[in-house]
Amino acid sequence: MANATNSYYPVLPIKNSVIYPGTVLPLRIGRPRSMAAVQRADGAEQWLVTVAQSKIDDNREPVAADLYLVGTLCKIERLRGSSEDGYQAVVRGVSRFAITSLREDGGYLEAKGEVLADKDDLDAKTAQVLLGSVKTLAGEMLKLLPADTERLSEMLESVDDLGYLSHLCAANIEVGLPLKQELLELVSLKGRVLRLLELMQTSKDSLLVQSEIRDKLSHKLGKVQRESILREQLRTIREELGEGNGPSGDDDYRKRIEDADMPEAVKKTALEELKRLETVGNSSPEAHVIRNYLDLLVGLPWGKSSGSEIDLEKAREILDHDHYGLPKIKKRIVQHLGVMKLKKNAGGSILLLVGPPGVGKTSLGQSIARALGRKFVRGSLGGVRDDAEIRGHRRTYIGAMPGRIIQGIKRAGENNPVFILDEIDKMANSYHSDPAAALLEVLDPEQNSGFLDHYLDVPFDLSKVFFIATANTLESIPGPLLDRMEVIDVSGYTTAEKLHIAKNHLIPKQLEAHGLTANQLVLGDEALMRIITHYTREAGVRELQRHIATVCRASSELVLNASQLPIRIELAGLEEILGNERYAHEVAERVSPPGVVTGLAWTPQGGEILFIEASLMPGSGKLTLTGQLGDVMKESAQIALSVVRSKMPAIVPGFEYDKRDLHIHVPAGAIPKDGPSAGITMLTTIASLFSGRSVDPKLAMTGEVTLRGAVMPVGGIKEKVMAAHRAGIERIIMSKRNQKDLKDVPDEVRSQLKFDFVENVTEALKLALNLDVVAPVGLELPVQNPPVVLNG
Repeated sequence: MANATNSYYPVLPIKNSVIYPGTVLPLRIGRPRSMAAVQRADGAEQWLVTVAQSKIDDNREPVAADLYLVGTLCKIERLRGSSEDGYQAVVRGVSRFAITSLREDGGYLEAKGEVLADKDDLDAKTAQVLLGSVKTLAGEMLKLLPADTERLSEMLESVDDLGYLSHLCAANIEVGLPLKQELLELVSLKGRVLRLLELMQTSKDSLLVQSEIRDKLSHKLGKVQRESILREQLRTIREELGEGNGPSGDDDYRKRIEDADMPEAVKKTALEELKRLETVGNSSPEAHVIRNYLDLLVGLPWGKSSGSEIDLEKAREILDHDHYGLPKIKKRIVQHLGVMKLKKNAGGSILLLVGPPGVGKTSLGQSIARALGRKFVRGSLGGVRDDAEIRGHRRTYIGAMPGRIIQGIKRAGENNPVFILDEIDKMANSYHSDPAAALLEVLDPEQNSGFLDHYLDVPFDLSKVFFIATANTLESIPGPLLDRMEVIDVSGYTTAEKLHIAKNHLIPKQLEAHGLTANQLVLGDEALMRIITHYTREAGVRELQRHIATVCRASSELVLNASQLPIRIELAGLEEILGNERYAHEVAERVSPPGVVTGLAWTPQGGEILFIEASLMPGSGKLTLTGQLGDVMKESAQIALSVVRSKMPAIVPGFEYDKRDLHIHVPAGAIPKDGPSAGITMLTTIASLFSGRSVDPKLAMTGEVTLRGAVMPVGGIKEKVMAAHRAGIERIIMSKRNQKDLKDVPDEVRSQLKFDFVENVTEALKLALNLDVVAPVGLELPVQNPPVVLNG
């Protein structure tokens, strides 16, 4: 219902608040227009319209566009103050007022509009139910407030008018101004009360969370204060009785220090810290830091060690049981244990196991720990870029802790564990820290008897610890750090070794992991060999283990539903489980056109084969290289081209190189490649293209080429040969000076390959292309002029 008025009433804009009919609100008025409007309303005993501001700008007076169009028609109950200092007014809302017109008169805004009465759309029964709901919810909210609310509770109970109660609650709940304005504008009593209940419930939930937080803080602070008072009282009583030993917890520390078998210097430091703890008081923040430090000191195994007499035969049995193959590596480890047995308390050398992923470097460390009867500790160094991770943080820093070495020793509970430093080649340097430098002291047998961790701040003897580091490559390990370790190469496995490992180690392990037994699932030898040769191409067995796990998972449903066991996985069903084959013997089956030669490469994951391709096109003698080649590999291509050009008359008489462009590409262009070992392969590729002769696809080669045509030795021969064997290569050309490296290649691999050893490119081209060329450039050129001697 609306009652229109013809009069204009002074308008009082108010910020961040809404006055509801029947409610009283104290206001502080200081803006000139607002003071003028209040003076007008009070002096003439007229009505005043209060309107909430939808937009607030403290730099100017509010204008009509800043105001909501529904306000409250009010009476001024009390007004104090002056126009100089501002007014304090008490305003009572009378009725809802919808503004239809605004004007400025006498320095303030005036409004004309209509009074909006409530629309009573509730029957008596519903109104009574809603009245009770509002009172109940309001009472629950009052109980969650920290202040005394007894008087407010009594006032709520005395209200029987639902419209007035809704206005009273709306004025006091903590919601935003738009929501308060929404409640004011709702004419329907039913709609306003239902919306109010919804907002009150939300406000109650917020009050409940605040109340819980207050209770927890109050309980915590109260407990801390009580403990502090009681500790001070206990300290005073002890001092009066002459018992200055501090709290009973400090007596416990004293006993633990005596029992820790510390060196005298360390014991002295621990007792000094205990004395500090007794003086600072348990409530001091420093007490927590001291306790953590004392806990570390008494928790370290200063004099506790383990391990029985070293039994070399038992060590061999454990290594053979845990790892198949690797005879030279096992022999070197047993030799190392033999030295430890002969020379008691010898620090010995630090072992570094280098090899591709998945060949068992970390598990070798576990086997050594079993053989020695010692605890095994593993610390991963991959991604470590701060030397504080190794040597610890100084205790002056908040959250300081010891380094990984001391933490590992404490976990072991012994001072002579087998400590694996995993992924030592993956440490990262930063401009302000070098963790590799921090490891120098740890891995130096001459220094680590007095290792000083920054947090521990007292020497700890690491000379009894058996350190074993692992890495995939030596290239990223700094020279001084590498010099402190004895390198043992752990290369990949042959196909036969993988088959044996899978049958005796991987399959039983995965059957147990998947709740299966050998009587329920059998993986046939042919299927297993197909997984090794067509689904994996790795030096280790990690990917092979994942594929076996996939087969076990896929077979679990078949085992549960089978009427007859065991389930046998053969070749026919393998592709359905593992998908299409990933690798094939393309090397042995393809027919290479001229300009395509197979090379051998070494990567941190083991050896790989690579194809080098070349093509000619009309041009001006330009050389193009693609395939993400590094600088060294690009230079190898330039040298190879120069050597071939010097021999062109012997290879192809009359060949006009200056009228042809040459493009050399190494496939797998997304993978960076570098190194000199592809020199002989590039040279043979170019010679094959120029001569039009193809290279046997079962032939691979590796070696560096000099500008004089010599074939130089390269590294990674064992890994390259094993990769060639996996790929179906039958013949390999390499430098004669690499012949000695074949001793490291397993006999079963070496016996299935033919090796040609060459000293220069003339021999290599004869073997690969059956080309007869002159002796290498620079070897056959006569001296045409005597050398010039400069007088110095």
